Amino acid sequence: MLLSICSSIMSAQNADTHLNIKHLGDRQTIVRSEENQKYLLLPIQEKAHEARLYMIVDNDVVKTINVRLAVDSIDYYVPLELSAYQEKGVAFNIQLVDDSAVCWQTMKLSDTFDTANREDFRPVYHFTPAYGWMNDPNGMVYKDGEYHLFYQYNPYGSMWGNMHWGHAVSKDLLKWEHLPVAIAPDGLGTIFSGSCVVDKDNTAGFGAGAIVAFYTSAGERQSQSMAYSLDNGRTFKKYPLNPIITSTLRDFRDPKVFWYEDTKKWVLILAAGQEMQIYSSSDLKEWTMESSFGQGQGVHDGVWECPDLFELPVEGTELKKWVLVCNINPGGPFGGSATQYFVGTFDGKKFVNESPAATKWMDFGKDHYATVTWSNAPAGRSIALAWMSNWQYANDVPTRQYRSANSVPRDLSLYTADGETYLKCTPSPELLKMRGKAVKKHAFKVDRTYNLQQLLKDNTGTYEIEMTIKNRNAQEIGFQLYNAAGEEVDFTYDLSARTFKMDRTKSGLTIFNKDFPAVTAAPFEAKDELTLRLFVDKSSIEVFGDDGRWCMTNLVFPSEPYNRISFYAKGGTYSVSSFTVYKLAFNE
Repeated sequence: MLLSICSSIMSAQNADTHLNIKHLGDRQTIVRSEENQKYLLLPIQEKAHEARLYMIVDNDVVKTINVRLAVDSIDYYVPLELSAYQEKGVAFNIQLVDDSAVCWQTMKLSDTFDTANREDFRPVYHFTPAYGWMNDPNGMVYKDGEYHLFYQYNPYGSMWGNMHWGHAVSKDLLKWEHLPVAIAPDGLGTIFSGSCVVDKDNTAGFGAGAIVAFYTSAGERQSQSMAYSLDNGRTFKKYPLNPIITSTLRDFRDPKVFWYEDTKKWVLILAAGQEMQIYSSSDLKEWTMESSFGQGQGVHDGVWECPDLFELPVEGTELKKWVLVCNINPGGPFGGSATQYFVGTFDGKKFVNESPAATKWMDFGKDHYATVTWSNAPAGRSIALAWMSNWQYANDVPTRQYRSANSVPRDLSLYTADGETYLKCTPSPELLKMRGKAVKKHAFKVDRTYNLQQLLKDNTGTYEIEMTIKNRNAQEIGFQLYNAAGEEVDFTYDLSARTFKMDRTKSGLTIFNKDFPAVTAAPFEAKDELTLRLFVDKSSIEVFGDDGRWCMTNLVFPSEPYNRISFYAKGGTYSVSSFTVYKLAFNE
């Protein structure tokens, strides 16, 4: 009996001799670091069940994470940072992993972690995390020449979990500098979505110009908390009296805060089940509920999430109207998650939708969700960003080092058509800086195939196409992007149905999830001329029609770049009056 007990706590054989590993039985293991290094590198296997890891310093738990430690093979490594505790020594209590798992032989200490890109599908000009999982954009705020992008982040694997706020900054919305995690889980829960404001007049008392973050603390119930930064977002201190808003609702999250000048108060809007709740405050700490919005409005096939509320000009008029953005999952027009919106009035307390019977979608693809705008954006701009994925398959897409990208930034305005007011999403002008030399086809011959490899000289799968299609008497006009592997994306301009369709069912790798192959469709106004801008990156296509009056965002995973484009028509003739292709890259 004594021999059996001793055997169960013997140190495991590990390639890293500076780790002392003891199995205690019942799938519980103690790991102790015996050398001061910056990281413990954890081997991950995505099909493994989640293990529970307790990081222990001076016998106290300082961090708790869920992690899919490798059982029989390794997909990739993730770093667990130890540097803050190097002088005290660190131990780990790891539960729910069998003694025979390969992780015990392969976890290791290191002073470095390699984040060099190892992914064929990683985009070039769309933001992605250096490693790990990303979903909703959070806390987007502009201050002192920097755009701050926070985001839902799992540093311990490329699947959803362990929600932190990741952080990156940019001066031009194109090139992003990765910064350390901004806000980490605590005793109130993990850190879900939210927003940031610049408290210019020190209404909260944290300091003039403080960046104040609002986020959902996701414990057994969801509540709203705040933190503030006095060093331009590099570090945050949590408010000691968190949470600041509570509820008995299970789905109660994603606070968006902004200043409402007419009442000289801050306004907070958050998602509460299938409605939005609106609060006001003078000091960002004490909040009064003013109203709710949602009953009988829009689509209710899923949970409402990630609200935004802002005022926009109506093109061609001197009017302004308010837009309430409501992300919903599921319930999107093509399955899964999507972004709907409402146009109306707001008086500082209550939003009124001017078209209660209408359903309006911000994007007509499958991969545009959690859309929110930058706070304090320069020149009064409303700049939106979306998570470019869908909850139907977000955990399954064929990348490993990282998962998920954001859309290109889009400037927002309003326009009217047939008596209704709609949201217009135009690619932000900063994107023009990436364009290489324009390759134009003036004498464009219809029913022809054009070689993008030749036009671009070297097609890396990152380019933009501008075109204008004029209908003569055709019922349907189409074009295809395709490659030598027979993978194709088909685009159809259907004059009779008044829809623009994108078919990705044969676009490349699609079998990772049954909901990924899809055809999406956007309605357009009746006219005989269509202008398009297509942004193609390694694993996505974003289409903007008629200067952003409609847009469509879809992921694709081709085995090689789409190198050719061909045009066709059914039931008549057409012309392509202009066609320009640009290679896109970061230009110094």
